[in-house]
Amino acid sequence: MLDFLTNNLWISLLVINYILVIGVAFLILIKNINPTKTVSYIIVLIVFPFFGLIVYYLFGQEYRKDKIFNRKHILNQKIIENVNHHLEPEQQEIKDLKDDLLEERIKLVKLLHSSKEAPLTTKNDLQIIRNGENKFKLLLEDLKQAEDHIHLEYYILRDDKIGLKIIDILCDKASEGVSVKLSIDDVGSSVSRKSKNRLTKSGVEWHSFMPVLFPGFTGKMNYRNHRKIAIIDGKIGYIGGINISDTYINYEDSEDYWRDTHLRIIGESVSILQIHFLMTWEFVSREDIEIKENYFPDISCDKEIAMQIAASGPDTNWASIMEVIFTAIVTSEKYVYLTTPYFIPNDQIITALQIASKSGVDVRLLIPKESDSWTAKHATNSYLESLMNANVKIYRYCKGFIHSKTMVVDDIFSTVGTTNMDYRSFNINFEINAMIYNVEKSKELKSQFLEDLEDSEIIDLERWKNRSNAQKLSESYCRLWAPLL
Repeated sequence: MLDFLTNNLWISLLVINYILVIGVAFLILIKNINPTKTVSYIIVLIVFPFFGLIVYYLFGQEYRKDKIFNRKHILNQKIIENVNHHLEPEQQEIKDLKDDLLEERIKLVKLLHSSKEAPLTTKNDLQIIRNGENKFKLLLEDLKQAEDHIHLEYYILRDDKIGLKIIDILCDKASEGVSVKLSIDDVGSSVSRKSKNRLTKSGVEWHSFMPVLFPGFTGKMNYRNHRKIAIIDGKIGYIGGINISDTYINYEDSEDYWRDTHLRIIGESVSILQIHFLMTWEFVSREDIEIKENYFPDISCDKEIAMQIAASGPDTNWASIMEVIFTAIVTSEKYVYLTTPYFIPNDQIITALQIASKSGVDVRLLIPKESDSWTAKHATNSYLESLMNANVKIYRYCKGFIHSKTMVVDDIFSTVGTTNMDYRSFNINFEINAMIYNVEKSKELKSQFLEDLEDSEIIDLERWKNRSNAQKLSESYCRLWAPLL
């Protein structure tokens, strides 16, 4: 009798599950999202009863047009209008830049310039920072010298050795009367209650971005703030791939080597970073932010490095960073050197890389040999053969884990930021990149890329084709999950 009831219960639950699955599948279909993503979700819903519904609930719902991000979009536009005079570039700057760059590069400038959030700035000085130990040496000193305000926005802040050093300075500065604002992602960050209380008592204003109930169990929860921004007195800015954690520093006793890239900026682009910070701050604080003149001081800068700061996320109508990367690839003439820790691209990027390579452009992709995610590693591997068939050269970094997110094109355009070459960065998370139009800095990043190749191995196509069937099956399985990763 008990077995009969148990069997009937399971049958009833399965019936209910698949009734819900039919409803969810209908909703997915009418949204007309990416076909690959649609198929992936429907397969998961059908093959994994109950679990598939949970996966879709956590990761599959599209909030880009929902109230929470529509509200953020409205707040963003209001802030931009309030500081519009800081965002309007001189039209002559674009005309002058056109004379200096290849005709195709002006397309990138205009593509972003169509958005008021990514104006072109030309008066900038830029320092390319190699690895976390070098970044924090500079950042700690800049934070200590802060006189008016400190604004930090990070995906990961941990109160480990470097995290506590940062927290110490923030608390000291707040106690001295410096305005300190800190935004951290609730899933990415791990800060103890003790440290949070200390920040609050010291006068540091801090907020978590989109808090979740159990952050420790939601490492891939959608719509996270993946940005890493630091602004000191409105004069110095930082942007790149390095979070605040000991993981990103190569100490003498570190077991694993971490390779990363970051930027330190002085000049007009710091004001654009400030704008993006303030837009996030008004969203997380749920308060009308006061636009203060001291947030946008006059910055004297003799260097002339043209830059745009591009941001994207579910609160924007366009995947602007992905669009710039795509355009840079398809308009390349000599080479495209791309470094990314996670390579799970959409069809547009795959096609762009293949076309560029088949057109005679030297296309090289650098990825880690070992990943921190088994699924991401095998999903990445599933894309490599089709690229190598198009003569794309693929290298795997062997010295440690390469976390840099950079691209250099034709000695004239480069980008450094937080964006990985994957679905999540292109479509789901909040990301931010610096787009640089400068020969000297592009050549510097190119030199670093070639230096990293010395610690890498190139993948041989014929040997790759002969990898085991078990490995190919793992790759195919993980690729099914690619749009969900």
